[in-house]
Amino acid sequence: MKCMTRFRVPIKSAVAALILSVTMGAAQEARLDPLFDLLREAEGAAASEIEAKIWEEWSRSGSDSMDFLLERGRKALEDGDPALAIEHFTALIDHAPDWAEAYNARATAYFQAGLYGPSLADIRETLARNPRHFGALGGLGLIFEEIGEPEGALEAYRAVEEIYPHREGLAETIRRLERSVEGEDI
Repeated sequence: MKCMTRFRVPIKSAVAALILSVTMGAAQEARLDPLFDLLREAEGAAASEIEAKIWEEWSRSGSDSMDFLLERGRKALEDGDPALAIEHFTALIDHAPDWAEAYNARATAYFQAGLYGPSLADIRETLARNPRHFGALGGLGLIFEEIGEPEGALEAYRAVEEIYPHREGLAETIRRLERSVEGEDI
Protein backbone atom coordinates (compact mmCIF):
# COMPACT_ATOMS: atom_id res chain seq x y z
CA MET A 1 0.00 0.00 0.00
CA LYS A 2 2.91 2.39 0.50
CA CYS A 3 3.41 2.51 -3.27
CA MET A 4 -0.17 3.69 -3.74
CA THR A 5 0.30 6.61 -1.35
CA ARG A 6 3.51 7.62 -2.99
CA PHE A 7 1.74 8.05 -6.35
CA ARG A 8 -1.49 9.52 -5.04
CA VAL A 9 -0.32 13.15 -5.00
CA PRO A 10 1.14 13.18 -8.55
CA ILE A 11 -1.97 11.47 -9.89
CA LYS A 12 -4.19 14.00 -8.12
CA SER A 13 -2.05 16.81 -9.54
CA ALA A 14 -2.27 15.38 -13.05
CA VAL A 15 -6.04 14.99 -12.78
CA ALA A 16 -6.36 18.54 -11.44
CA ALA A 17 -4.27 19.86 -14.34
CA LEU A 18 -6.41 17.95 -16.84
CA ILE A 19 -9.64 19.27 -15.29
CA LEU A 20 -8.21 22.81 -15.33
CA SER A 21 -7.23 22.54 -19.02
CA VAL A 22 -10.65 21.15 -20.00
CA THR A 23 -12.41 23.85 -17.96
CA MET A 24 -10.18 26.57 -19.41
CA GLY A 25 -10.75 25.22 -22.93
CA ALA A 26 -14.50 25.33 -22.48
CA ALA A 27 -14.32 28.82 -20.95
CA GLN A 28 -12.12 30.03 -23.80
CA GLU A 29 -14.50 28.60 -26.40
CA ALA A 30 -17.40 30.36 -24.69
CA ARG A 31 -15.49 33.66 -24.92
CA LEU A 32 -14.53 33.02 -28.55
CA ASP A 33 -17.90 31.93 -29.95
CA PRO A 34 -19.44 35.43 -29.99
CA LEU A 35 -16.24 36.86 -31.46
CA PHE A 36 -16.35 34.36 -34.33
CA ASP A 37 -20.01 35.21 -34.91
CA LEU A 38 -19.07 38.89 -35.20
CA LEU A 39 -16.05 38.09 -37.37
CA ARG A 40 -18.24 36.50 -40.06
CA GLU A 41 -20.03 39.82 -40.59
CA ALA A 42 -17.40 42.45 -39.72
CA GLU A 43 -15.36 44.27 -42.33
CA GLY A 44 -12.39 46.63 -42.34
CA ALA A 45 -11.20 48.03 -39.03
CA ALA A 46 -13.99 46.28 -37.11
CA ALA A 47 -12.86 42.90 -38.45
CA SER A 48 -9.24 43.67 -37.60
CA GLU A 49 -10.25 44.57 -34.04
CA ILE A 50 -12.15 41.32 -33.60
CA GLU A 51 -9.25 39.38 -35.11
CA ALA A 52 -6.89 40.97 -32.58
CA LYS A 53 -9.19 39.93 -29.71
CA ILE A 54 -9.26 36.35 -31.01
CA TRP A 55 -5.45 36.26 -31.26
CA GLU A 56 -5.27 37.63 -27.71
CA GLU A 57 -7.50 34.84 -26.49
CA TRP A 58 -5.56 32.18 -28.42
CA SER A 59 -2.33 33.51 -26.88
CA ARG A 60 -3.48 32.88 -23.30
CA SER A 61 -2.53 29.48 -21.98
CA GLY A 62 -3.70 30.04 -18.44
CA SER A 63 -0.10 29.84 -17.21
CA ASP A 64 2.18 32.86 -16.88
CA SER A 65 5.27 30.73 -17.55
CA MET A 66 3.78 29.21 -20.73
CA ASP A 67 2.67 32.64 -21.93
CA PHE A 68 6.22 33.87 -21.27
CA LEU A 69 7.69 31.06 -23.41
CA LEU A 70 5.29 31.98 -26.20
CA GLU A 71 6.39 35.62 -26.02
CA ARG A 72 10.09 34.66 -26.00
CA GLY A 73 9.59 32.57 -29.11
CA ARG A 74 7.65 35.33 -30.85
CA LYS A 75 10.40 37.80 -29.94
CA ALA A 76 12.99 35.47 -31.48
CA LEU A 77 10.90 35.40 -34.69
CA GLU A 78 10.71 39.20 -34.70
CA ASP A 79 14.49 39.30 -34.28
CA GLY A 80 14.90 37.02 -37.32
CA ASP A 81 16.04 33.97 -35.35
CA PRO A 82 13.66 31.12 -36.27
CA ALA A 83 16.05 28.48 -34.85
CA LEU A 84 15.86 30.05 -31.39
CA ALA A 85 12.10 30.47 -31.78
CA ILE A 86 11.79 26.76 -32.60
CA GLU A 87 13.68 25.94 -29.39
CA HIS A 88 11.34 28.11 -27.30
CA PHE A 89 8.21 26.76 -28.98
CA THR A 90 9.40 23.16 -28.65
CA ALA A 91 9.94 23.70 -24.92
CA LEU A 92 6.49 25.24 -24.77
CA ILE A 93 4.92 22.22 -26.49
CA ASP A 94 6.78 19.90 -24.13
CA HIS A 95 5.11 21.67 -21.19
CA ALA A 96 1.73 22.45 -22.79
CA PRO A 97 1.14 19.71 -25.38
CA ASP A 98 -2.57 20.48 -25.76
CA TRP A 99 -2.20 24.19 -26.50
CA ALA A 100 -2.99 24.85 -30.16
CA GLU A 101 -1.21 28.20 -30.27
CA ALA A 102 2.08 26.57 -29.22
CA TYR A 103 1.95 24.39 -32.36
CA ASN A 104 0.85 27.29 -34.54
CA ALA A 105 3.74 29.43 -33.33
CA ARG A 106 6.24 26.66 -34.00
CA ALA A 107 4.68 26.06 -37.44
CA THR A 108 5.39 29.71 -38.21
CA ALA A 109 8.98 29.39 -37.03
CA TYR A 110 9.49 26.25 -39.11
CA PHE A 111 8.05 28.04 -42.14
CA GLN A 112 10.40 30.98 -41.65
CA ALA A 113 13.29 28.50 -41.41
CA GLY A 114 12.19 26.97 -44.75
CA LEU A 115 11.19 23.69 -43.06
CA TYR A 116 7.83 23.10 -44.71
CA GLY A 117 7.39 19.46 -43.64
CA PRO A 118 7.64 20.18 -39.91
CA SER A 119 5.54 23.32 -40.41
CA LEU A 120 2.79 21.26 -42.05
CA ALA A 121 2.94 18.73 -39.19
CA ASP A 122 2.48 21.52 -36.64
CA ILE A 123 -0.36 23.06 -38.65
CA ARG A 124 -2.06 19.67 -38.52
CA GLU A 125 -1.61 19.62 -34.73
CA THR A 126 -2.93 23.18 -34.45
CA LEU A 127 -6.05 22.41 -36.46
CA ALA A 128 -6.68 19.17 -34.55
CA ARG A 129 -6.86 21.26 -31.37
CA ASN A 130 -8.47 24.37 -32.90
CA PRO A 131 -10.29 23.81 -36.22
CA ARG A 132 -11.23 27.51 -36.42
CA HIS A 133 -7.61 28.66 -36.42
CA PHE A 134 -7.72 30.86 -39.51
CA GLY A 135 -4.05 31.73 -39.01
CA ALA A 136 -3.01 28.09 -39.33
CA LEU A 137 -5.30 27.62 -42.34
CA GLY A 138 -3.79 30.71 -43.95
CA GLY A 139 -0.31 29.32 -43.26
CA LEU A 140 -1.36 26.06 -44.90
CA GLY A 141 -2.46 28.00 -47.98
CA LEU A 142 0.82 29.87 -48.06
CA ILE A 143 2.85 26.64 -47.90
CA PHE A 144 0.78 25.11 -50.68
CA GLU A 145 1.46 28.19 -52.79
CA GLU A 146 5.19 28.01 -52.01
CA ILE A 147 5.43 24.37 -53.07
CA GLY A 148 3.42 24.90 -56.27
CA GLU A 149 0.14 23.30 -55.18
CA PRO A 150 -2.45 25.98 -56.03
CA GLU A 151 -5.39 23.55 -55.61
CA GLY A 152 -4.41 22.89 -52.00
CA ALA A 153 -3.83 26.59 -51.40
CA LEU A 154 -7.25 27.45 -52.79
CA GLU A 155 -8.90 24.85 -50.57
CA ALA A 156 -7.11 26.20 -47.49
CA TYR A 157 -8.03 29.81 -48.27
CA ARG A 158 -11.65 28.84 -48.87
CA ALA A 159 -11.64 27.27 -45.40
CA VAL A 160 -10.37 30.59 -44.03
CA GLU A 161 -13.17 32.34 -45.92
CA GLU A 162 -15.81 30.24 -44.14
CA ILE A 163 -14.47 31.44 -40.78
CA TYR A 164 -13.28 34.97 -41.62
CA PRO A 165 -14.80 36.01 -44.97
CA HIS A 166 -13.58 39.62 -44.92
CA ARG A 167 -9.95 38.95 -43.97
CA GLU A 168 -7.76 41.52 -45.61
CA GLY A 169 -6.50 40.36 -49.02
CA LEU A 170 -8.31 37.01 -48.86
CA ALA A 171 -10.87 37.66 -51.61
CA GLU A 172 -8.14 38.75 -54.02
CA THR A 173 -6.00 35.71 -53.18
CA ILE A 174 -8.93 33.37 -53.77
CA ARG A 175 -9.78 35.04 -57.10
CA ARG A 176 -6.14 34.82 -58.21
CA LEU A 177 -5.97 31.13 -57.33
CA GLU A 178 -9.35 30.41 -58.93
CA ARG A 179 -8.05 31.90 -62.20
CA SER A 180 -4.92 29.80 -61.89
CA VAL A 181 -6.67 26.55 -60.98
CA GLU A 182 -9.97 26.84 -62.79
CA GLY A 183 -8.92 29.08 -65.68
CA GLU A 184 -10.57 32.28 -66.88
CA ASP A 185 -13.73 32.61 -68.93
CA ILE A 186 -13.11 34.09 -72.33
